Amino acid sequence: MDTPSLETPRRALEFRDERGGFSLTLKRNCSISPASLGCVFAALAVAALGIGAGFAAAGAWLVLPFAGLEALLLGAAFVAHARHAADYERIELRSGGLTVEVADGESARRRVLDPRRLRVCLESGRVLLRGRQEELEVGRNLDAEARVRLAGELQRRLRI
Repeated sequence: MDTPSLETPRRALEFRDERGGFSLTLKRNCSISPASLGCVFAALAVAALGIGAGFAAAGAWLVLPFAGLEALLLGAAFVAHARHAADYERIELRSGGLTVEVADGESARRRVLDPRRLRVCLESGRVLLRGRQEELEVGRNLDAEARVRLAGELQRRLRI
């Protein structure tokens, strides 16, 4: 009889091979949809305001403003989470060079690097792509083990 394993499964790096190059998209592990997140927020806000209203009806009226503040701060936390839920990094190697596109919040940056003059470095758990005059960090949404695998795989693919 097999016993269930408590180990977390390894997140696969899904390189898509394309005509002499590759493409890799790294996204955050977002386990809840925006609609579900809105429902959770609404339920928590209604519960906090309902408890505050109950205390206010019983004569402890000062609880209600704090319940409103709690709902407001909870909403701010959910908005901050939602702004970064769709963050991603796309790394593509094509004949024109290595393109790294990073979407962080509402901003998106795209850099084209020369793969022949590029080194892949793993320093303090960070994967760095270093060129002559530039340095770019990739794999920010990965755990430490996946970053090590990413660095090795990028180094191998950039040298072929």
